[in-house]
Amino acid sequence: MNSTALFARTPPLRLFFLASIPGAISMLASALYQTLDGIFVGQYLGATAFAALNLAMPFVIINFALADLIGVGSAVPISVCLGKKQEQQANNIFTCACLMIVGAGILVGALMFTTAPLLIRLMGAEGEFATLAVQYLRVYALCSPVTTIVFAADNYLRISGFIRGSMFLNILMSVLIAVLEFVFLSIFHWGIWAAALATCSGMLICAIIAFIPFFRGKALLRFCRPRFSGKMIRQIVACGSPNFLNNIAGRITSILMNAILVRLGGEMAVSVYGVLMFADGFILPLLYGMCDSLQPAVGYNWGAQKFSRVRAIEKCCFTASGVVSLLAVLVILLFPEQITNLFVADAGADVLHISVFALRLFSITYITRWFSFATQSYMLAIEKPLPASIISVSTALIFPVVLVAALWPLGLTGIWLNFAGTSVLAALLSLVILIKFRRELKQPDKEV
Repeated sequence: MNSTALFARTPPLRLFFLASIPGAISMLASALYQTLDGIFVGQYLGATAFAALNLAMPFVIINFALADLIGVGSAVPISVCLGKKQEQQANNIFTCACLMIVGAGILVGALMFTTAPLLIRLMGAEGEFATLAVQYLRVYALCSPVTTIVFAADNYLRISGFIRGSMFLNILMSVLIAVLEFVFLSIFHWGIWAAALATCSGMLICAIIAFIPFFRGKALLRFCRPRFSGKMIRQIVACGSPNFLNNIAGRITSILMNAILVRLGGEMAVSVYGVLMFADGFILPLLYGMCDSLQPAVGYNWGAQKFSRVRAIEKCCFTASGVVSLLAVLVILLFPEQITNLFVADAGADVLHISVFALRLFSITYITRWFSFATQSYMLAIEKPLPASIISVSTALIFPVVLVAALWPLGLTGIWLNFAGTSVLAALLSLVILIKFRRELKQPDKEV
């Protein structure tokens, strides 16, 4: 669909269904590779390999975080420029951002490959546990220059109106990864490194496919001779900082949690924490997909000064996020044993008991988690990166660390309650931010 017509003239509720639903499916399919990774590794390689995957995963996400910073950070000003009819500037930001992502992949990948043994050792892992984690991490590091751009491509496809194309591409990526991982682990009986290789191979294939419309000149955005400037780079970094800081702060928190869990409960505690993270990895992409897929439309209308459309679109976003979150609470409460067995095939009675208890406490998180998530996305879409960054860092790092100390006497129970406590504090912070910006958010449309 023509993106200008979609963003500017489609009724908000219809726009939500046209953009947000495919976006949610797209993000879920894109994130599903991590869930599939956990399932295959847990089923075919055992509990130690599953724990090693969870120990290495925060560093893998950090590797992707810089590309996500550039991809999301460029998507916001691109959308605003298109709303202002500044197509040439939008194309330049797009071209420069793609080059920046590839360069960042080379630098971060090289650093991560070199430091992988040290990073895993600092986590407290030893023996086979540490060896498997290093193998998994290094494959991602080697493939970083050619895989990280796939996440940014998703943003550029949606901006150009290829919303369903983006959805089908992400579904294809998850299917490719699932097939390759099954072949590598079940048929060839390769190790944990092959699980990472399967994921990276699927990403590479889909990254190539994603950029075909841009190379052929069939998309709204087009490659041009890049013109870098300090102002443009600062703008990209500022707009991408909320997501980047969320990723980095969240992984720092995960690293801290894993280090604590290794000492409190060993591999078993890390595995239970991994079950929570994989459950979270299924729910958050739905929220992220719904909110993120609406950002181009919100940014376009904000740039065009159609503020009433912005509010109408965001109303749909907040409502749908709340509904999805409450459904997630019910699913986790009703099926904790099934969720555990999905990732830990040989879970003993002790592991199952702890995991079921942890999941039930964890489910409370989603009663309020949606509100801060939708608010952060709203602030980012209208080029207000500072409040979005405050929500992001507070949710991902500050509140969890404070609650680790506050709930320390409760032991592992305090860790499981950390998520729900963080969610409540984040919702209160988001409410304060929305009240602070209420005048600007309620301003009337400007006549053009």
